[in-house]
Amino acid sequence: QLQLEESGGGSVEEGGSLKLSCAASGYRFDAMCMGWFRQGPRNEREGVAAVWTGTGSTYYAESVKGRFFISKDNAKKTMFLQMYGLSPEDTGVYYCAADPTPPCTVSRGARWFGGKNPPAGGAWGQGTQVTVSS
Repeated sequence: QLQLEESGGGSVEEGGSLKLSCAASGYRFDAMCMGWFRQGPRNEREGVAAVWTGTGSTYYAESVKGRFFISKDNAKKTMFLQMYGLSPEDTGVYYCAADPTPPCTVSRGARWFGGKNPPAGGAWGQGTQVTVSS
């Protein structure tokens, strides 16, 4: 069974940086969509970044392009989200998610993060809080 464990997150001042990590187990790491979505203070949900682990293709929300960078280490079955230039608008709970079924996009409603629950065969992490103060 696919399981995800997140680490990182915390509180920073505007303009600061944070790095999130997500360790996967229980499934082939080299053939899945892995990404981060966030849930803001008003409960709005946004797909932030995603990577198809087989090819390394990456996808970013317009709001984070050039500031956030997603990467992976297939050998360690771990995905990372490096965040720079954080602003208060980035505040929220960040969830690691994985789905072995394509496509892998950050479009609203995408299978890997758009439902009420993880998709069949997929998984979500427990969430980690990111707070950016002005």
